[in-house]
Amino acid sequence: MSTSPPPPPPPTTTTPTTTTTSQTTTTETEITDQRTTEAKTAFEASLRSVGANYETALRDRARTLHDNSTVLDKQEADVRRATEQLAKQNDQLAKVADQARDGLKEIGDVQNWAELIERDLLIVEETVRLAEEGEGDYHGLGNGVNGFGEEVEDGDKNGKKGKGWFQWW
Repeated sequence: MSTSPPPPPPPTTTTPTTTTTSQTTTTETEITDQRTTEAKTAFEASLRSVGANYETALRDRARTLHDNSTVLDKQEADVRRATEQLAKQNDQLAKVADQARDGLKEIGDVQNWAELIERDLLIVEETVRLAEEGEGDYHGLGNGVNGFGEEVEDGDKNGKKGKGWFQWW
C-alpha cells in the first residue's frame, strides 16, 4: 500500500462531448483521491492503535524490570553479605574443630603417657614386692623383713594388702 497519490489522469481535449466526460472524470478522480486519503488515514490510525497497545505493554514491562532491578541489586547485596558471614562462621567453626582435634590428640598423648607410667609403676611395684619378699636381698630371707633387715608390716593399717601400683605405698 503506497502512500503516494494516484497518477494524474491523462490529458483531455476540449470538445463538447469530452467536456462532460472530463467533468465526470474529474469528479471521479476527486472521489478516488478522497477515498485514498481516508483509507490512508484509517490505516495509519489502526497502525498507531496496534503500536500503542504493544508500546503500553512493553513500557509496563520495562518499568517493572527497572523497578525490579533495584530490588534484585539489594537482594544480591544481601546474599553477598550473608555469604561473607557464613564464610567467617565457617572459619570460626574450622578453628573450633582444629582445637577439638588437638585436644583429642593431647588426650591420646596423655593416655599413652599414663599407660607408660602405669607400666613403669608396675615394674617398680614388682621390684618393691620382690625386695620386700627378700629376693635378691643380702640381709634376709624375706618373710616380713625388708632389704635392710627391718621388719615390714604386711598390708595397710587394717592389715589388708594394697592392690595394683598403690600396693607399695
